[in-house]
Amino acid sequence: MDAQLTQALIDLTRRAGEAILKIYQTDFSVEIKGDESPLTQADLASHRTIVEGLSALTPDIPVFSEESDPPDFATRQSWQSYWLVDPLDGTKEFINKNGEFTVNIALIENHQPVFGVVGVPVRDVVYTGDAERGAFKYSAEGRTSLNGRKMKEGSVTIVASRSHGGERLEGYLEDLQAEFGEVSRTPVGSSLKLCILAEGEADLYPRLGPTSEWDIAAADAVLRAAGGDVWAVDGSELDYNNKESVLNPEFFAVADGSFPWRERLPRVPE
Repeated sequence: MDAQLTQALIDLTRRAGEAILKIYQTDFSVEIKGDESPLTQADLASHRTIVEGLSALTPDIPVFSEESDPPDFATRQSWQSYWLVDPLDGTKEFINKNGEFTVNIALIENHQPVFGVVGVPVRDVVYTGDAERGAFKYSAEGRTSLNGRKMKEGSVTIVASRSHGGERLEGYLEDLQAEFGEVSRTPVGSSLKLCILAEGEADLYPRLGPTSEWDIAAADAVLRAAGGDVWAVDGSELDYNNKESVLNPEFFAVADGSFPWRERLPRVPE
């Protein structure tokens, strides 16, 4: 991704964040979609901003947003590249007003996220991940390179969902403690979990529950560009736009892609 387009995408992500914050500061209403997930006017305002911006920046690249009418698989399976967008990931965090929601734009090429931008509107922070140029964090302090962190024996730091979990996750954390020793846990909402891994603030995110491709694609690109990795719990590669369903398999995300996680991680219970 060239520098000019990267900056335009950062600016677009910030504009979408500004549209979200205008509604965040009001007494907004909440609708429930057919899949029982919440929807606010902020989701739609961000969606409109991003789709309009991407259509102007790259008119030849299709855009697939969570809030758009989904193209059928017969159409999108022919796409060699496309933008995958979650205009507001962490709507529950938005509703609860804890600030842990994000704007997500990913470029998918040949079923893999090769570029991603994740904006955190409340913090005025933007993360980028480029398969060729690396991962960066943009904040009031300037631009910082992201390189994850090396896994150290004797302890493991977990990031876990603030809104999803359950008995399977709790049982799995006990298995991790048996394998790695001390386990510390940080609850975080939205795609921020993968960005925290990219920043080197945690080691592992075990996602034992449903997500959609748009939920993680942009942050997946950030994490991989920072030296991390993401894969399905059965050991297979995580890819995008390779099946009719947009649901992801359960997965692991890690900060240190060079550590032998696949040999060390306990088996996930059914």
